[in-house]
Amino acid sequence: MTDRPALRESGSGTARRTVLAAAGATGLAALTACTAPSPPRRRAPAADPMPGLVISTSHPALMLQVLAHPDDDLYFMNPDTQQALDGGTPLVCVYLTGGEATGVNRAPGRPLPVPDKAAYSSARHQGLRQAYATLLGVPMFAEWQRSVMELHGGHRAELNTLRHRGRKVDLIFVNTAMHTTYGRLGLPSLWQDRRLVLPTVVAEGSPLRKAGSYTYDGLIDVLAGLFEHYRPSIVHTMDPDPDIQHSSEAVRIRDSEQPGYSDHPDHTAAALFTWASLIRWVARSTRDGGMVPSFAVTSFRGYYNRHWPKNLPPAVLTGKASHLVPYGGSADWRCGNPAGCGDYNVGGDRPLTNRKGWVRSTHYRYPGPRPTLTTEPDGRLVSYEVLGLRAVRRRESAPGSGVWDAPDDLGGGPLAPVLGGTTLPDGRHVLAALRFSALEGHGADNEREIVVLEQRYPGGAFRAWTGLGNPERGHDHGRRIGVPVVVTAPDGRVHLFVRNAEKGLSTRVREADGRWSAWRDTGGGEVQDGLGAVVDALGRVHVFAAGRFAVHHWTQDEPGTQVTARTQITGVPVPGDGPAALPGADGSIELYYRAAAKAALTTVRTGETAEETGIDGYGRPVRDRTGFDGYGPVAAAGAPGAPVLLGRTTSGFLQLRTPAGLRVRRDAPVALDGPVLHLTPDGRPVVAALGPDALPWLWRP
Repeated sequence: MTDRPALRESGSGTARRTVLAAAGATGLAALTACTAPSPPRRRAPAADPMPGLVISTSHPALMLQVLAHPDDDLYFMNPDTQQALDGGTPLVCVYLTGGEATGVNRAPGRPLPVPDKAAYSSARHQGLRQAYATLLGVPMFAEWQRSVMELHGGHRAELNTLRHRGRKVDLIFVNTAMHTTYGRLGLPSLWQDRRLVLPTVVAEGSPLRKAGSYTYDGLIDVLAGLFEHYRPSIVHTMDPDPDIQHSSEAVRIRDSEQPGYSDHPDHTAAALFTWASLIRWVARSTRDGGMVPSFAVTSFRGYYNRHWPKNLPPAVLTGKASHLVPYGGSADWRCGNPAGCGDYNVGGDRPLTNRKGWVRSTHYRYPGPRPTLTTEPDGRLVSYEVLGLRAVRRRESAPGSGVWDAPDDLGGGPLAPVLGGTTLPDGRHVLAALRFSALEGHGADNEREIVVLEQRYPGGAFRAWTGLGNPERGHDHGRRIGVPVVVTAPDGRVHLFVRNAEKGLSTRVREADGRWSAWRDTGGGEVQDGLGAVVDALGRVHVFAAGRFAVHHWTQDEPGTQVTARTQITGVPVPGDGPAALPGADGSIELYYRAAAKAALTTVRTGETAEETGIDGYGRPVRDRTGFDGYGPVAAAGAPGAPVLLGRTTSGFLQLRTPAGLRVRRDAPVALDGPVLHLTPDGRPVVAALGPDALPWLWRP
C-alpha cells in the first residue's frame, strides 16, 4: 500500500512533523480552561449545495477515524475498523481528548490509586498501542515510532506510528482536557461556548512536553488540516445527534450519559466537530473552482447500544471483545511504560460482563444500503451515493460492462451518508436525503432537513433539490430524525418515511402530480432506524422496523389510504437490525433478519386475515434458514424458484444465496456499511458495495 508523501521534519532531538503551512489563529497555551472576550462571529465556510462541481479522482484507500476517547473505536467501530485494516487499508486515528477523566486508573482487586491525569492518559495511550499492535499481527509490546506533529495554527500533538508488512497505523493524540477547573465539560463546552479556551493534557512520557490550548475555530481548523493532509477515502466518527433518552438521574450519572440523550457528551461533541470540519474542508477545497474531495463517512452509535437489542452473534462478539483485552492491559504487565499498561478497568472479560453491553453491538447512525443502485432505460446500471458530503451519480459505460463513467455531481450537500431512492412509473428516479442544513456550534443554528431530488426525464438531468423540512418542530428534536426511505406505489404516489425524534414513524406523500403532502406522524411504538418499505401484490404499502421486543409494522387498509400503525409482530425472535421485507404473490410478506445476538437467519411470513385491530397470523411459520449464518442486516429480492438473499458472513465477507446455491465473495474489497442487492430487468442479481477507496464495486455471480 502506498504511503502518503513524507512530512517535513523540523527541529532537532524529538522528531517534529509539519502537516500544514496555512496560517491560522494559535490557541493560547494554558494550564486551565478560561474564557476570553467574545471574538467577532466568523461564519463558517458554507458547503455549496448547487450541482456541477468536479469530483476529485480516486486515490489510494485510507481510513481516518475521529474519536473522543481512547477505546471509542474498539467499543463502537469494530469490527468495521478491523476488517478494513485486515484488508490492507492504512488507518489514522485522531483522539480529541486525553481520556484522563478523574485520573484514576483503577485496577480490579487493588487499592484505589492516587489520581494522576497525566499518568492515566499515558496508560490509555499505551493500551491503544497494545491493541493496534495486536490488530496488525505484531507482538503486543512492539515499539512504535513516537514523535511530535505540528498542526494548523501552531498546535501540536503526539503522533505514534507502527508499520507491519505494508500496513500502517497512525495514532494522533490531540489530548484536550475532558474537564476544566470550573467543572465544565471539555469538548461539549468548547462546542457551545465560543469564548472558551480549552487546555490540553500532556500525557506522562509523551515526546510532547508543553501543554497548549484550543478555541472552537482552532480545533475545526486542525481537523480540516488533517483531512487535507491525509485525504482520507473513508472517515469514521461518532453520532452527532444521539437519541432522546429519558433515564433517572442516578442511572444517567452511573452510565456517563448526557442529560436526556443516549450517549456520552464527549462523543456527541467530537462528532459535531468532525462534521463541521468536513464541511469546512469541502468548502475550502471547492472554493475558486477546486474539486470535491472524494470521501465517504460513517457515523457510529455509542451508548445507544445499551438501550436496544444486541446485534452481534457470539463469533463476531468474541473477536471484537478480544481487542479490548490488550487495550485494558494489566497492572502486572511489563510493557515499558512506567505510567501504566492500559486502562485497567476495561481488561480481561470485563467488556463482556459489563452490564452496559456497549461492546455487544455495532450500530450505524445512518443505516441503509450504500450505494443506491438501479437501472437506466438503456440497461446500464446507475449508482447514487454520497461522496464528499454531496450526492453523485455514476453510470456504467455500457450495459453489463461493470466499468463506471466519471461521477456526476448532483450537489445537495452537506448530506448524511445514505440516500433513499425509488423509480416513478414513467422511469424517472427520485432521491431523498438527510441534510445538515445548519451546523455551526457556539450557539448558532444546528438544523437538519429532508431534501429530495427528481429527474426531469428518464435517464436524464435532474431538477433542483426540494426541501421537505423536518417532521419535528424544534431544532433539538429535529436533529434526532433518521434517514429517509422512499417507495413508489402502483397508483404513482411516492411514500417517504423517516424515523422521528420519538422513535416512531413520520411520513410525507408525493402525489402523482408532483405535490407533496404535509408531514404526518403515523403512530406506533419505538423502533430503531433502518426501515424496510415494500408494496405487496395488492398494491398496499408496508413499513417494517425493529423494536425492542418485536417487529413493528405499518400499512394501508387498501391502496390509496393512509399508512397507519398495525399490530406488532410478536411471538417471533426479536431482531437485532431492521428486517428486509419481500412481498409474495399471494399478498403476504416474508421478513428476513437475524435475531438479537444470533447468527442464524430468521424468516417470518405475515398472515392475511384482516381484523379491525390490524392483521393477525404473524409468526406462522418462523424458520431458521441454515447455511446463511452471519451478522448485520440482510437484503432480499424476489426471483423465480427462491428469494435471493444478501448478507455478511461472521468474518465480514459478502454472501449471496440464490436458487443455485450459496456464494461467498472472499477476494473482493472490504464492503462498507450496507451493500445493496439489485435485480436487473432480466432477473439476474447484482451486488454493489462501496470499497475502502470510496469507489463502488460490483459483484455479478
